Amino acid sequence: MTKIDYFQGYPQNIRDQFEPLIKNGEVRSYLLNKYPIGHQINSDKQLYEYANKLKQSFMKKSPPITKVKYVKQKNLIFTALGDHTSISGKHEIRIAVCLKNAPEEMLQMLVVHELAHFQEKDHTRAFYNLCVHMQPDYCDVEVDTLLYQSMVDQDEKLY
Repeated sequence: MTKIDYFQGYPQNIRDQFEPLIKNGEVRSYLLNKYPIGHQINSDKQLYEYANKLKQSFMKKSPPITKVKYVKQKNLIFTALGDHTSISGKHEIRIAVCLKNAPEEMLQMLVVHELAHFQEKDHTRAFYNLCVHMQPDYCDVEVDTLLYQSMVDQDEKLY
């Protein structure tokens, strides 16, 4: 399996902070120390309810969510851990199935990210400000999610 550089495009100081964890096989220990418990949101129905609760808390005036579901991502080089579509007033969110076994903070980060796209289409400052408004530790969790994905790529489980 080809290793994916999830930190490509990040500043060197961030890369320097996390590359040793990956190289030395310490990602799982790092993540378990920071996130000792996983979530129990295992069905599409539970995921929909979770996403809708976040939307109602922070984005009441945005269009309703039509569907939220877990999907198997075919190739993370070309796809993301989550995505959304908005066609004819229907708003759907899809979250990578690998996040069923992730900490809740990571699942929340992906849902928040996709909800933010309902209001801000591009990854602008306004987009990230909205993400941080919904999840104050959004940026830290985003980086940890990349670490989690690098661990999953090596067929390791966190819990």
